[in-house]
Amino acid sequence: MLLLLKTKNYIPDISMLCAILLIAVYPILLSCSNSSETTSTEEEDKTIKADGVVAADGTGDYKTVQEAIDAAPDNAQESYYIYIKNGIYKEVITVPRNKDHIHLVGEDAATTVLTYNNYASRIKPDGSDYGTSGSASFFVRGNNFVAENITFENTAGINAGQALAINIGGAHSSFRNCRFLGHQDTWYAGNGTYQYLKDCFIEGSVDFIFGGSTAFFDNCQLESTRNGYITAASTPEDQAYGYVFHQCTLTARSEIAKSSVYLGRPWRPHAQAVFIDCAMDKHIQQSGWHNWGNPDNERTAFYAEFNSRGWGASPETRVSWSRQLPAEEAVKFSYDKVIAGKHPDFIADDINLDIEP
Repeated sequence: MLLLLKTKNYIPDISMLCAILLIAVYPILLSCSNSSETTSTEEEDKTIKADGVVAADGTGDYKTVQEAIDAAPDNAQESYYIYIKNGIYKEVITVPRNKDHIHLVGEDAATTVLTYNNYASRIKPDGSDYGTSGSASFFVRGNNFVAENITFENTAGINAGQALAINIGGAHSSFRNCRFLGHQDTWYAGNGTYQYLKDCFIEGSVDFIFGGSTAFFDNCQLESTRNGYITAASTPEDQAYGYVFHQCTLTARSEIAKSSVYLGRPWRPHAQAVFIDCAMDKHIQQSGWHNWGNPDNERTAFYAEFNSRGWGASPETRVSWSRQLPAEEAVKFSYDKVIAGKHPDFIADDINLDIEP
């Protein structure tokens, strides 16, 4: 009986305790609920919906890349994602000036191929020739263009002369894990434009990276297809930077002779090309640089290296008018100094592109 009375006396205290516990625990429960909702939202945010899918076999929204680009909104303010399935797309493709923020994503760089075979001296239906700039397989005119996992190719052949794989005129662009295949004049970008290339492969024979842009090549492979010149920069005199090659690898086809490929020659007097911490194979000319037959270019061109390595790295035999940079000068050609904030972003590694209908 006494036990029963004591229990009854404690009943109000237990109710009060429960109320106190509820007040204390509720914020924690609410926090957990919000955390769960936040986690769910974050997971949902890790997927981007493709705006269009290209498939040569007809299993996508479009059968050609040009159709997909044409369908993009004019003067866009945010990225328009086009996914390209594996296939060989033989078409001359143009990203027009009013198609900004086009973002192309290939299924696989080796098997998603955008190709054509025009060349400078080829005659067009109207009787004129294509010319160097008009020979490209792919034209970038829109701003903030991005390409990932794609091959840009010109198959005109090694004896065709100038034949561009890509012609870049858009102000800002980025390329990751892309391949640029051709021979003479493979990759071109115009004066005053900016490009960031990450983990790309560029091949060619003569002047296969040329133009007047500011371009930062990060961990790229430059493959020579015959003896010749890698760069032919036409950097404007008032432009701070030209080409910067950072931790790149310079290779050549097995038949290419030793010491037969120059790092560059100046297409215009104030050409700039700088190689930072690059590996150079035996095909690289021991003298390194060429003046394009004009001694006056030696006073105006800026050609430099820092910490080159490999058989082709030969500081003691480089032409006297080129430079071997000390460490304190080499830092002036870092990513942050040259191109940071001047190119559009890639898709983050933890983001998935949803291509389902």
